Amino acid sequence: MTRVVEQRGLYFDELEEGVIYAHKPGRTVTEADNVLFTTMTMNTQALHLDAAWSSTQPFGQRLMNSMFTLSTMVGQSVTQLTQGTIIAQLGLTDVTFPHPLYHGDTLYTETVITGKRLSSSRPGQGVVTMQHTGRNQDGVVVALATRTCLMWTKEAHTAQS
Repeated sequence: MTRVVEQRGLYFDELEEGVIYAHKPGRTVTEADNVLFTTMTMNTQALHLDAAWSSTQPFGQRLMNSMFTLSTMVGQSVTQLTQGTIIAQLGLTDVTFPHPLYHGDTLYTETVITGKRLSSSRPGQGVVTMQHTGRNQDGVVVALATRTCLMWTKEAHTAQS
């Protein structure tokens, strides 16, 4: 019989508070990413679309759409932490963008589990709070976000299948 290894995130019981989960590989962001995401979401902000105008602004160039940065940062954590083990995303708070992300930068994300508790109303499930930090290729923090998720315990998810 051939052994099958299924890629999945970690269950509630496997997540450890205070551990840094480094998500690799990084993601080099492009002009195409920025223009597509910005127009797809109907965001007409010239800082993302107009190179000539943006060159006259304080950063001197177009900025990656911050919602793209946030989405990519959370997305980079999925395979390692929540793929197939999350029930629901409950919220995002404390989202900040302390430094711009530019075309050609590479985004690296790490996550620290800052809290976890079993759900009192949903047996076999737990609430996990995590802090995502996105850095560019030079280690400069470009995004921070606190995310709260409802996660399966391994036993409950296995029993439910």
